[in-house]
Amino acid sequence: MAVSLDDKLVVAISSRALFNLEEENKVYESGDPQAYMKLQFERMDLPAGPGIAFSLIKKLLAFNDTATQRVEVVILSRNDPVSGMRIFRSGLANEIRLQRGVFTQGRSPFRYLRPLGAHLFLSANAEDVKEALAAGFPAARVLTESVLAGNNYPNEVRIAFDGDAVLFSDEAERVFQSEGLDAFQQHESSKATQPLPEGPFKPLLVALHRMQQAGTPKMRLRTALVTARSAPAHERAIRTLMNWDIRVDEAMFLGGLPKGEFLREFEPDFFFDDQTGHVDHAARHVPSGHVASGISNVPR
Repeated sequence: MAVSLDDKLVVAISSRALFNLEEENKVYESGDPQAYMKLQFERMDLPAGPGIAFSLIKKLLAFNDTATQRVEVVILSRNDPVSGMRIFRSGLANEIRLQRGVFTQGRSPFRYLRPLGAHLFLSANAEDVKEALAAGFPAARVLTESVLAGNNYPNEVRIAFDGDAVLFSDEAERVFQSEGLDAFQQHESSKATQPLPEGPFKPLLVALHRMQQAGTPKMRLRTALVTARSAPAHERAIRTLMNWDIRVDEAMFLGGLPKGEFLREFEPDFFFDDQTGHVDHAARHVPSGHVASGISNVPR
């Protein structure tokens, strides 16, 4: 029987998003790939430490057990195959089960998301993330300057999402940016019962919801919607999730308040937002990723 990942949550992740390779990356960015490869080979027996998305990945993999494999994590990296050996060894040393990897030696790896059927791509490379989003895959640039996840919830994966241009389309955000807050509130109030079109991260939310319903005794999943919306614009967001037959565990309608402090209290393993200002502030408190989607990311 052919091997298939069709029934699994598939997360593709770059080496630098999963492990702390910032020192090595400085050598890579210096433009000397041979020196980088040499350094990685010299450090073959020195496991890389946890990176920003490490907690998210380790907890997601904890949904697997001897009877059922619900999650597959695949390394999808611009690294060379020699450096890839160190990544697999680092996974073993950090008790992360990595079986599959694609190493493209400097070329963009996003095209391999399709045969993987990936539900999420996490990378520290902004261009790879933009290409993945353009191809229709949920993707985020991991802010390597983010703080690491806390350890208060070892048996619970916590993920927080922005709404507009992330879970939902940027339809409402376009109204806000072109016509202002009053027009935005009126637009959303008048369309309160009309579901928002889906955004780039709806497929991930659907996959997570399916896994949450399946459940496992040793690991839980908790999700939060963290949005700058406020009443009365909150209603359309809630009704949209109801229309999708998806529930989130927490919803924060902050009316423009900075999200970082609220996220610090929620303590997610990862937070996704489309606006650089929001995600930069959040990164001071929690692991964060920028979703280069929607009107806020169109060059002006």
